[in-house]
Amino acid sequence: MLEQNYQTALLEAGLDEAGRGCYAGPVFAAAVILPANFYHPLLNDSKKLTEKNRAVLKPIIEKEAIAWAVASVSHTEIDEINILQASIKAMHLAVAALKKKPKYLIVDGNRFKPYKNIPHTCIVKGDGKYASIAAASILAKTHRDAYVETLHKAYPMYGWNKNKGYGTAVHRAAIEVHGLCEYHRKSFAILPTPPPLL
Repeated sequence: MLEQNYQTALLEAGLDEAGRGCYAGPVFAAAVILPANFYHPLLNDSKKLTEKNRAVLKPIIEKEAIAWAVASVSHTEIDEINILQASIKAMHLAVAALKKKPKYLIVDGNRFKPYKNIPHTCIVKGDGKYASIAAASILAKTHRDAYVETLHKAYPMYGWNKNKGYGTAVHRAAIEVHGLCEYHRKSFAILPTPPPLL
């Protein structure tokens, strides 16, 4: 059973990202403020849900939330500022886009930079503990998956419609044959390191 709030004195938003470990495409983040009485039996960390259940929950969260927003940071910016900074930036952008401003942030994971003057708490595996972070994880994941589907149409050889840009065996095998494309994160050590010259 997910906790409803980390604290109840201040209006609270849950934050999470999706696509941090991917080889290709942007990192997405979502911020969600849920009403105090929000409950859905399927709500959980997006990684623990089937694609079908995430698709069921997405419109429910978007309809029932007090406020929600999704933002992304591109693969080129990930290469420039690194994936941790890009993930935090995407979360900041999501908070900035909320139609109602939260007074407290709960963030999945253990790393975050303060956003303006809003207090925050980082919670390791928070997406499996707090409803608003779980909701954010679902929105970040579903919005990112939909975007990566559009990239797949341009580069079908990598199987992004199935692996969503993660480094699966199929994806790695395709990289060995076709090399990297414009959407791959060049700062990630994706290509195998050549053996040293003897």
